[in-house]
Formats: sequence, C-alpha cells, structure tokens
Amino acid sequence: MDEKAYTPDEVAQLFQISKHTVYELIKRGELQAFKVGNKMRIEHSEIDRYKESTKAPAKKTQVDQPDTHSPFPIRLSGSHDFLVEHFVKQTSKDLQLQIQPTYIGSLEGLMMLYRGQSDIATVHLLDPASQEYNLPFIHQLFVYESISVVRFVSREQGFIVAKGNPKNIADFHDLTRKDVQFVNRQKGAGTRFLLDSMLSSNGIDPTNINGYSNEEWNHLSTASYISRGMADVAFGIQSAASHLGLDFIPIAKEQFDLVFRFTNENKQNLTHLINYLQSPEFKSSLTDLDGYDIEDLGTVIYQTSKMEETSC
Repeated sequence: MDEKAYTPDEVAQLFQISKHTVYELIKRGELQAFKVGNKMRIEHSEIDRYKESTKAPAKKTQVDQPDTHSPFPIRLSGSHDFLVEHFVKQTSKDLQLQIQPTYIGSLEGLMMLYRGQSDIATVHLLDPASQEYNLPFIHQLFVYESISVVRFVSREQGFIVAKGNPKNIADFHDLTRKDVQFVNRQKGAGTRFLLDSMLSSNGIDPTNINGYSNEEWNHLSTASYISRGMADVAFGIQSAASHLGLDFIPIAKEQFDLVFRFTNENKQNLTHLINYLQSPEFKSSLTDLDGYDIEDLGTVIYQTSKMEETSC
C-alpha cells in the first residue's frame, strides 16, 4: 500500500500552524515535499521525521558541557545536506547547543552570514574563474570580520537517474535530448553553480534543456522527481540518490565547508562547535556516508587575522 501523502492544508491543521508557515518550511528544506502536477504533497514518514527533529532534547548531566547561557540559538544558514542535519541533531544531543537551520542555498546563506543574520554558513560554491571552492567568495565578502572556515566533507555530485538508467544518460549533452526531462536546483544553490559551470565548459545552451527552469530547493525533493517518474535526470549528490534507491553517475567531487562568523556573544559556543567537529566522537557518529569523504572533517582551512590568536 502506498504511503499516505498530505496536502499543506492538512499539515497546517496537524501542527496547528498557518499554511504559509508550512510553505516556508518546505522552501527552507526543513520539511520535504514533492509535487503532483502543481500540487504539493508531504508523506506521513516525513511528518514523523519533522516532529522528531523539533523535539527538545531531554535534560541530562554531562562532563565538559559548554556554557549555553545565551538565550539565542546558533543560527545556521546555507546549503542543505544530510550530514549537516545530523550535525544539528548531534550538537543538541551531545552539547545541548541549539542550532536553528535555514536551508536556502549556499549563496543566500553566505549573504545572511555577511549581513550578520546568521552565525554559521554552509557552502559549496564553485568559482568558475579559479575552479576553487568557497574561498574566493569568502575573501571578497569578509575583510574585517572574524571568521573561520572549517572543512566539513567532500561530496560526489553527478546525475541522478532511475534504476537501470533507462534513458542511458551519460554526459551533459544528453540533457539536451528531446526525450529527456530535467529537474534543476534553484539559483544561488551551490549545485546550480556547478551545473552552470559544467554546461558552459561543454558549450551547452541551457534553453535547450527540457526542465532547466523547473527549480527545487533541496536534493531530496529534486531526486523525488526521478523516483516518481516526473523527470528523467537531476544533477545532485550521491547520498540523495541512495536515500531513494536511484542510480547515480558521478561527475565531480566538491568541497562542502562551514563558515563561522565570531562575535562577542557567540564566540564561546562557536568554539565549542568547532572542537566538537574535530572530535573523534562526532566523526564516529557519522555512519551513512554514501558519496561523502570525511578525511579532512574539522580542518580549519582559512581564518582571518583576528582569529589567529584564538585556538579553535
């Protein structure tokens, strides 16, 4: 029997919130949804997952707990990733530090950090000129701020296709075939940056791709188009394909980093978070690693001069 799917109206009634709030949760990637035609639907298992993610952790006594006297949670903005979700949950459980995520894409997340609207940005932005990830953007934006850039993971990006690859997708030129339907990520997403760079280097006009203008806000909702037969191919991460039992054709490995912006108010908690990222305990908690390389997890790859006196 197929799993029951709910409309945004029904989800709003279940949580006793407005329909507008439901759409905002979907847009930010905090609640996964799929489309049937123009209608949005949310599966029952996703509702259960969201309920669990919002539960407050039970009080417990731990050694070396950080001082979380600040009444405000740590604000995280940027690209969605399954291991970032895990990081958010584990810090709540192990450190009793509350992280409030807003998944709006790498570029918008970095701009929120620049404007002081978040404390951590999650980014994987490819600079087309240098072919370097993240640091060219960071060097331009953060001149006077105290920041540290910490390597999180390397991820496999490629084509997500149905089991058995029935349309025989092999390279970017196959996206222009008339019998191939594509589904894209939104402007500002790191995956979109990489895709557009690849299309340009292959001399491909995006207007020749069916579905290029059809945008989704996170990897899982994009991959769900393939699993439901609504598209033939997406460009995304291997872990999204694995979650839905789809095939994956690797194209490139990208660098996914966390950018910490320090203030007097958040400095202590951000330092605890970086120490936790570097700990064997956190690394050993990562188990679902299809398409990920965590060899450099926790490595500080850049910090401003103001942070050089602070050991993280």
